[in-house]
Amino acid sequence: MQNMKLKSWTRILLMLCGGGLIAVLFLPMWRIDLVAPQYPEGLMLLIYPSKLGGNVDIINGLNHYIGMKTLHVNDFIEFTVLPYFIIFFAVSFFLVATFGKRKLMNILAFLFVLFGILAMYDFWRWEYNYGHNLDPNAAIIVPGMAYQPPLIGFKQLLNFGAYSIPDIGGWIFMAVGIILIFCVIIEWRSFSRSKIINTSVLFFFTLIMVSCNVGPEEFKLGTDNCYFCKMTISDSRFGAEILTKKGKIFKFDDMRCVVNYLNSKELPDANLKDIFAINFCNPHQLINIKKALLFKSDQFRSPMGGNVAAFDNMDSLKIVQTKYPGNVIEWKELKN
Repeated sequence: MQNMKLKSWTRILLMLCGGGLIAVLFLPMWRIDLVAPQYPEGLMLLIYPSKLGGNVDIINGLNHYIGMKTLHVNDFIEFTVLPYFIIFFAVSFFLVATFGKRKLMNILAFLFVLFGILAMYDFWRWEYNYGHNLDPNAAIIVPGMAYQPPLIGFKQLLNFGAYSIPDIGGWIFMAVGIILIFCVIIEWRSFSRSKIINTSVLFFFTLIMVSCNVGPEEFKLGTDNCYFCKMTISDSRFGAEILTKKGKIFKFDDMRCVVNYLNSKELPDANLKDIFAINFCNPHQLINIKKALLFKSDQFRSPMGGNVAAFDNMDSLKIVQTKYPGNVIEWKELKN
């Protein structure tokens, strides 16, 4: 089975994957976006296979104040060896497609997945070292604070929101891996045709669901900071989150901060996906603002004086209303 020839369409897919990897050499593989009130347009760090791009000088200037090392291409051996690894895999895809041996494709799949795992670990290690090994003589020192960006996703670093995500080269690289694994599954002769189809559909459906499943994130009291007022969130009963279409999550300690942030227009309306409010009666539950029952009472004494709480049902709201007199309020009315 291992020495049997690959199907013609499998060879075509492998050829396309090889071409995709050649394109990766000239495209950014990863990006880290930084957003802060003093930089509403945002700063961007682009990571290519052989260089850095974006606002490198500005980011280096900011890093100097908090004691982080400056970013220079010559300090990273990865920028020297990574292009050769990509070329190696691109050539390997072309060779496997030419010879058409199933065994060679399986070996290539194993090496490619292993390389992807090691590359992500190396990237995490690089972020960890730069975020934790700080200059003790830096101008700004926050005891116990580290500045490690997220491997993927969003993280609040002082007044900066850091968002890490693959760029076009990274997406191509991952797509190549997915196509390669897909080809291995399809060519696995022990599967019947119906099982192959079902497995493939399930695989891609699961992949799509995982990629798109970006939702609200539970609050970490004493650790998370309000994105608008920068205060440490210590009372989750009045908290809320904004989720952008890019998957960024902004946490707030009070509904007033949410409204003030939206009214600041720092986040364009076109980029807003959802708003979630914490259930006053269940701090582990976040309710979509479109479904939440909002109740305003001056006796709540919320962190920033918004005094608005969210509920998922009227029965819970009425019980709280007996202790905290107030009024039900619509989201549109509150926002305006």
